[in-house]
Amino acid sequence: MNDVNIKSKTFVRAKVSGVAESHSLTLIKARDLVDVSDEPPERGGTNEGLAPTELFLASLVACSNVISHKIAKKNSIQLNSLEISLDAGFNRLGVTLQEEVDLPFPDIKLRIEISTDATAEQLEILKRDLPRYCPVSKMIEQAGTKIDTEWVVNRP
Repeated sequence: MNDVNIKSKTFVRAKVSGVAESHSLTLIKARDLVDVSDEPPERGGTNEGLAPTELFLASLVACSNVISHKIAKKNSIQLNSLEISLDAGFNRLGVTLQEEVDLPFPDIKLRIEISTDATAEQLEILKRDLPRYCPVSKMIEQAGTKIDTEWVVNRP
Protein backbone atom coordinates (compact mmCIF):
# COMPACT_ATOMS: atom_id res chain seq x y z
CA MET A 1 0.00 0.00 0.00
CA ASN A 2 1.29 3.45 -0.87
CA ASP A 3 1.76 5.62 2.23
CA VAL A 4 1.60 8.89 0.30
CA ASN A 5 -0.55 11.35 2.22
CA ILE A 6 -3.44 12.40 0.04
CA LYS A 7 -5.65 15.16 1.37
CA SER A 8 -9.19 13.88 1.26
CA LYS A 9 -12.41 15.85 1.12
CA THR A 10 -14.04 16.25 4.51
CA PHE A 11 -17.61 16.38 3.19
CA VAL A 12 -18.92 14.36 0.25
CA ARG A 13 -22.31 13.23 -1.03
CA ALA A 14 -22.93 9.48 -0.97
CA LYS A 15 -24.98 8.24 -3.89
CA VAL A 16 -26.78 4.90 -3.95
CA SER A 17 -29.57 3.77 -6.26
CA GLY A 18 -31.77 0.72 -6.51
CA VAL A 19 -33.83 -1.07 -9.12
CA ALA A 20 -36.71 -3.28 -8.00
CA GLU A 21 -36.30 -6.61 -9.79
CA SER A 22 -39.28 -8.01 -7.87
CA HIS A 23 -41.33 -7.22 -4.77
CA SER A 24 -38.39 -8.35 -2.61
CA LEU A 25 -35.23 -8.28 -4.74
CA THR A 26 -33.43 -4.96 -5.23
CA LEU A 27 -30.32 -4.39 -7.32
CA ILE A 28 -28.31 -1.80 -5.42
CA LYS A 29 -25.72 0.37 -7.15
CA ALA A 30 -23.04 2.46 -5.45
CA ARG A 31 -19.94 3.82 -7.17
CA ASP A 32 -19.07 1.15 -9.77
CA LEU A 33 -20.44 -1.71 -7.66
CA VAL A 34 -23.69 -3.66 -7.77
CA ASP A 35 -25.11 -5.68 -4.91
CA VAL A 36 -28.40 -7.41 -4.18
CA SER A 37 -30.86 -7.23 -1.33
CA ASP A 38 -33.56 -9.87 -1.05
CA GLU A 39 -35.87 -11.47 1.44
CA PRO A 40 -35.70 -15.13 2.47
CA PRO A 41 -38.22 -17.58 0.96
CA GLU A 42 -40.39 -17.54 4.09
CA ARG A 43 -41.02 -13.85 3.39
CA GLY A 44 -41.61 -14.32 -0.33
CA GLY A 45 -38.07 -13.70 -1.54
CA THR A 46 -35.51 -15.79 -3.37
CA ASN A 47 -32.74 -15.47 -0.76
CA GLU A 48 -30.22 -13.99 -3.22
CA GLY A 49 -28.88 -11.42 -0.77
CA LEU A 50 -29.16 -9.94 2.67
CA ALA A 51 -32.54 -8.53 3.67
CA PRO A 52 -32.65 -4.72 4.01
CA THR A 53 -32.53 -4.90 7.81
CA GLU A 54 -29.58 -7.31 7.63
CA LEU A 55 -27.77 -4.90 5.30
CA PHE A 56 -28.39 -2.14 7.83
CA LEU A 57 -26.91 -4.21 10.66
CA ALA A 58 -24.06 -5.44 8.45
CA SER A 59 -23.12 -1.81 7.84
CA LEU A 60 -22.43 -1.43 11.58
CA VAL A 61 -20.18 -4.51 11.53
CA ALA A 62 -18.32 -3.29 8.43
CA CYS A 63 -17.97 0.28 9.69
CA SER A 64 -16.66 -1.00 13.03
CA ASN A 65 -14.00 -2.94 11.13
CA VAL A 66 -12.88 0.00 8.99
CA ILE A 67 -12.83 2.55 11.80
CA SER A 68 -11.12 0.15 14.24
CA HIS A 69 -8.31 -0.36 11.74
CA LYS A 70 -7.99 3.40 11.15
CA ILE A 71 -7.79 4.03 14.90
CA ALA A 72 -5.27 1.21 15.28
CA LYS A 73 -3.06 2.59 12.53
CA LYS A 74 -3.20 6.13 13.93
CA ASN A 75 -2.22 4.88 17.39
CA SER A 76 0.37 2.25 16.35
CA ILE A 77 -1.82 -0.63 17.49
CA GLN A 78 -1.15 -3.95 15.78
CA LEU A 79 -4.39 -5.84 15.17
CA ASN A 80 -3.44 -9.44 14.40
CA SER A 81 -7.07 -10.41 13.96
CA LEU A 82 -10.46 -8.77 14.34
CA GLU A 83 -13.85 -10.47 14.40
CA ILE A 84 -17.09 -8.56 14.86
CA SER A 85 -20.56 -9.95 15.45
CA LEU A 86 -23.80 -8.53 16.71
CA ASP A 87 -27.15 -9.54 18.11
CA ALA A 88 -29.94 -7.00 17.68
CA GLY A 89 -33.40 -6.83 19.16
CA PHE A 90 -35.83 -6.15 16.28
CA ASN A 91 -39.42 -5.01 16.77
CA ARG A 92 -41.04 -6.24 13.54
CA LEU A 93 -44.46 -4.64 14.05
CA GLY A 94 -43.53 -1.92 11.56
CA VAL A 95 -42.27 -4.15 8.75
CA THR A 96 -45.36 -6.35 9.12
CA LEU A 97 -47.51 -3.20 8.77
CA GLN A 98 -49.20 -3.78 12.12
CA GLU A 99 -48.20 -0.44 13.65
CA GLU A 100 -45.63 2.30 13.35
CA VAL A 101 -42.52 1.64 15.42
CA ASP A 102 -40.35 4.60 16.42
CA LEU A 103 -37.34 2.47 17.36
CA PRO A 104 -37.29 -0.84 15.44
CA PHE A 105 -33.89 -1.81 16.92
CA PRO A 106 -33.98 -0.84 20.61
CA ASP A 107 -30.76 -2.64 21.50
CA ILE A 108 -27.70 -4.04 19.79
CA LYS A 109 -25.10 -6.24 21.43
CA LEU A 110 -21.87 -5.74 19.51
CA ARG A 111 -19.03 -8.21 20.15
CA ILE A 112 -15.54 -7.29 19.03
CA GLU A 113 -12.83 -9.91 19.39
CA ILE A 114 -9.27 -8.87 18.68
CA SER A 115 -5.84 -10.40 18.90
CA THR A 116 -3.29 -7.75 19.78
CA ASP A 117 -0.32 -6.95 21.95
CA ALA A 118 -1.60 -3.40 22.51
CA THR A 119 -1.11 -1.78 25.90
CA ALA A 120 -4.04 -1.10 28.21
CA GLU A 121 -3.84 2.58 27.26
CA GLN A 122 -3.93 1.79 23.54
CA LEU A 123 -6.93 -0.49 24.04
CA GLU A 124 -8.77 2.26 25.90
CA ILE A 125 -8.18 4.61 22.96
CA LEU A 126 -9.59 2.02 20.56
CA LYS A 127 -12.63 1.36 22.75
CA ARG A 128 -13.26 5.07 23.30
CA ASP A 129 -12.78 6.20 19.72
CA LEU A 130 -14.72 3.54 17.83
CA PRO A 131 -18.19 4.84 18.78
CA ARG A 132 -16.92 8.42 18.40
CA TYR A 133 -15.83 8.01 14.79
CA CYS A 134 -17.95 5.23 13.23
CA PRO A 135 -20.71 7.14 11.37
CA VAL A 136 -23.02 4.14 11.34
CA SER A 137 -22.70 3.74 15.10
CA LYS A 138 -23.34 7.47 15.53
CA MET A 139 -26.56 7.34 13.48
CA ILE A 140 -27.84 4.27 15.30
CA GLU A 141 -27.12 5.64 18.77
CA GLN A 142 -28.52 9.07 18.00
CA ALA A 143 -31.75 7.39 16.87
CA GLY A 144 -32.04 6.00 20.39
CA THR A 145 -30.69 2.47 20.02
CA LYS A 146 -28.49 1.29 22.88
CA ILE A 147 -25.29 -0.33 21.61
CA ASP A 148 -23.63 -2.49 24.24
CA THR A 149 -20.12 -3.38 23.09
CA GLU A 150 -18.25 -6.36 24.49
CA TRP A 151 -14.51 -6.39 23.80
CA VAL A 152 -12.67 -9.70 23.90
CA VAL A 153 -8.91 -9.21 23.79
CA ASN A 154 -6.68 -12.18 23.03
CA ARG A 155 -2.93 -11.93 23.35
CA PRO A 156 -0.78 -13.46 20.59
